[in-house]
Amino acid sequence: MAKYDKADIERRMNGAVESLKSDLGGLRTGRANTSLLDPVMVEVYGSMMPLNQVATVSAPEPRMLSVQVWDKANVTAVEKGIAKANLGLNPMIDGQNVRLPMPDLTQERRKELAKLAGQYAEQAKIAIRNVRRDGMEALKEDEKKKEVSEDERKRGEDEVQKLTDKYVAECDTVAAQKEKEILTQ
Repeated sequence: MAKYDKADIERRMNGAVESLKSDLGGLRTGRANTSLLDPVMVEVYGSMMPLNQVATVSAPEPRMLSVQVWDKANVTAVEKGIAKANLGLNPMIDGQNVRLPMPDLTQERRKELAKLAGQYAEQAKIAIRNVRRDGMEALKEDEKKKEVSEDERKRGEDEVQKLTDKYVAECDTVAAQKEKEILTQ
């Protein structure tokens, strides 16, 4: 049975790009974005839970996040969780609501965030190149086992390289958009 599976390689490369988009979504750009609070964990009912399992997060204004806590007993735990996440946000309790005004980003902080976006993109590209390596090795193995001819292996390697180029370019595009968004707000 042939080990090379183009669909699997494409799925894995696309997964690296989607992961990059998710990581970049969590970077602060000066605008309120609900995904900023995705990594926040809250200690409730004796265990750690993601914030989105104990509250509803919304962005009612461009520079404000609102966290509607479902159980009034968890409001202080949510406030502590947000403070612990070290996002540079200052939670303000308003009944069962926790309001998070977005502070202005300094130019220095913008540069740090843009650099971080570049690092995320580089990690995604490394993941894509690892998938390419796996694909190339699978093709060589298939040729050794006489399951594909030399021409088919070369054609497969060309396909894998084209997919790699496509997804690496997509990573660059996504990261460049995020860096521009961070630096120009």
